[in-house]
Amino acid sequence: MRNPLRSEAQAFRFLMVVIVAALAIGGGAYINTWLGIVAAVLAVAGIVWWLMQEPMPGTGEPARRVDPSTPAGTHRVLVVAMPGTSSVAVGADATEIVVIVPALVSTLEAEQTALSLTRRLSRPGVSVRGEVGPDDPWLAAEDALRTFGADAIVVAGDAGIADEIRGRVTVPVSLA
Repeated sequence: MRNPLRSEAQAFRFLMVVIVAALAIGGGAYINTWLGIVAAVLAVAGIVWWLMQEPMPGTGEPARRVDPSTPAGTHRVLVVAMPGTSSVAVGADATEIVVIVPALVSTLEAEQTALSLTRRLSRPGVSVRGEVGPDDPWLAAEDALRTFGADAIVVAGDAGIADEIRGRVTVPVSLA
């Protein structure tokens, strides 16, 4: 299922469009009833068209960059690792890596896993950071994607979690 309002900014933009459409419909109806009906049809058609422009999950379309000043050649990888994961294989082309560990059991265990994996993934020329996320792996990945704009996601752990994330995002997801 597709959610066209994936962030507060998108929801606010949608609200503003609906308010402007309502004002146009009201203004048109005040002038002439048929003009109000035409404005309503055009407003609904425009909003439906706009909502249909959102990419479908799993189409392989690259993630939108959060920071447009990101240099070319940057390859961002989001690693979703379950607590207790000891190692993860990330491609050699990764230049920025964020390790997100859902706090399934305890925050302390998740922090230790994130720290351990960031140490293992560190190498010259690669920016690596670890974070603890919500206890639901999908929510942890979604929260990280809002701020990180990954080009690929690597899931260390369960194939079911990888499938769930794959079905909801537009970036490539692989199982480590």
